[in-house]
Amino acid sequence: MLKVYSYYNLIINKFLYGEVMKNLKCYGSSKILKKVENGNPLFLCVIATTRTSNIPGITGAGATPELTDYTPAADLELVMHGAPKCLSEIPQTVTGDETAPTPAVITKACIELADIPIMVVDAGAGIKPDIPYIKLNDEPGEDVRTGKAVPKTKQIFEKGIMLGKTLSKLTNHLVIGESTPAGTTTALGVLTALGYDAGMKVSGSMPENPHDLKVEVVKEGLKAAGYQEGEVIEDALCAVEIVGDPMIPAVAGIVIGSSVPVTLAGGTQMTAICAVIKGIEPDFDFSNICITTTIYVAEDETSDINYIANQIGNITILAMDPEFEKSSVPGLKSYLNGSVKEGVGAGGAMLVASLGKIDMDDIRAKIEDICRDIL
Repeated sequence: MLKVYSYYNLIINKFLYGEVMKNLKCYGSSKILKKVENGNPLFLCVIATTRTSNIPGITGAGATPELTDYTPAADLELVMHGAPKCLSEIPQTVTGDETAPTPAVITKACIELADIPIMVVDAGAGIKPDIPYIKLNDEPGEDVRTGKAVPKTKQIFEKGIMLGKTLSKLTNHLVIGESTPAGTTTALGVLTALGYDAGMKVSGSMPENPHDLKVEVVKEGLKAAGYQEGEVIEDALCAVEIVGDPMIPAVAGIVIGSSVPVTLAGGTQMTAICAVIKGIEPDFDFSNICITTTIYVAEDETSDINYIANQIGNITILAMDPEFEKSSVPGLKSYLNGSVKEGVGAGGAMLVASLGKIDMDDIRAKIEDICRDIL
């Protein structure tokens, strides 16, 4: 899969931001960095679950399909409390003999080192976290195969707009992460329904990306909703309602409601959000938005975030490299083999910590300390 990399922008980034940004790769324009370099960021993590994650083999965001229901709550409990409350141990991706810790450890390290304020939004998590959170929606999503994936999609979106308007009065840089197991499958559903070529191109949390299963699940959902293969759904919120997840309309609404620059901290799920935004507001200006992920997504040979984003609009992709090949924690090295890759806003958290002049070696050391404490 073709990756378009902007060496020009990398040179600009190194010149403007120094060695502290040496772990950043930019796909697109670097102008967004000037807008947020001296910002006062607010980190927001939106959580949701769907019954899609209970399909065996579709996600690695939990030791078993059933435990994926607990992953978002446990992720944010880990970030806020230092340990999950709803599970006896932290969420991990298990693939063969490898066990990789949740990317929440990355987010926690960055939030603490940079002293970044964090808020949690419940867009529809089946298990509620034992922390303060903002409720946009109580109900988790259904199985995509039903063709009725997200009840109350419009209400979630409208509440998201309200929240975006409010939060942008509290900060000049909104960073939005997510924790939604099977989120790449629901992202594929929305992208496919809206007419984008995303089959075999969304990322995944396992080294062996189950593309065929994801595509089949989406096809089944569209068919159950009465749509023929290849038929494009013009109504973006309808696409979410049929084959999406509750996180997507929540974040789309927050972005549209925001009056400040927004970093969408995530992987290919964030391209689905951009597609929904464009479907609702065709002339939306994406110059105030960037998607920030990890190098493990940006250089993932089993997916192509740039290809998807380029179909939607002029969307800048930033990728952060924590250099886990230098890590002494075996679980973190599993990220190099394609496990986990991204989640809980890890890429965006590393970006704002780096903009706060925190060196990646210090970030990685903090991540390792957290892993040793909790594993």
